[in-house]
Amino acid sequence: MILTAFFRAARLMLPAALGLCIAGCSAVGTLNALTPSDGATVRKDVAYGALPAQQLDIYTPPGQAPAAGWPVVVFFYGGSWNSGSRADYQFVGKAMAARGVLTLIADYRLYPAVRYPEFLRDSARALAYGFEKAAALGGDPKRVFVMGHSAGGYNAAMLALDPRWLKDAGHSPAELAGWIGLAGPYDFFPTDNPDAQPVFFHPNYPPNAQPIEFTPSNAPRSFLGAPTEDRLVSVQRSTLQLSGKLQAAGVPVTLKLYRRASHTTLIGAFASPLRWVAPVLDDVVDFVDGRATH
Repeated sequence: MILTAFFRAARLMLPAALGLCIAGCSAVGTLNALTPSDGATVRKDVAYGALPAQQLDIYTPPGQAPAAGWPVVVFFYGGSWNSGSRADYQFVGKAMAARGVLTLIADYRLYPAVRYPEFLRDSARALAYGFEKAAALGGDPKRVFVMGHSAGGYNAAMLALDPRWLKDAGHSPAELAGWIGLAGPYDFFPTDNPDAQPVFFHPNYPPNAQPIEFTPSNAPRSFLGAPTEDRLVSVQRSTLQLSGKLQAAGVPVTLKLYRRASHTTLIGAFASPLRWVAPVLDDVVDFVDGRATH
């Protein structure tokens, strides 16, 4: 589904850009290939746990790290907790690193191998790796963020708002400098998504399993981005409702809605050929650097 949407979006690219892609290459492969690294480097297949899926790739900005270190973002992709691979999101890692953000793109176990909450345990371990290795990687341990798109936005939200998961990994949401959710499902039970239903034991949904249930006043500052219209995740029920509840609790929230973006092109807009769709890369980097506007 995500790859199909990327392919449709890729058809809007400049003919010269499309000419660079050999016949049969995927749209995601095109986005990865056409997003320059601008001197950023990648270290692949880094284990954050003992299982094959518990690996991440590290995208390091070019040049020497600043005295305090680069800001760090740990990113989780979407795919209804059924599909996805960190290799598909090289364009996110390259784009962020080129802007001076040390970026970790993490895999996590997917259905049917696991159901809720095991992918949250994996995500917490990946974020713990980011906390613990930040300084050694040239990052700033005081400026670690968690970010996710779609199902990955759910993962990021749960780590930032519900302390159970990071506590099990030896950490706390208080260590986060902020969190970033892009088109995430934050209030979606009962779901009509057939891929997500077995992940959450439909119709017997587990209690305390939605981010909307956790809006503490001490939550990390928050960036919530979404398309104005989303056919997969309700913007009103998820992004706008969570933003309102966090703000009511006194949490600083940066809310961005993007008119031209769809559920999938919102993350695709990190890639060079699709940045005209939405300035989401600029907005996220501004948030990480403390320049965000509401």
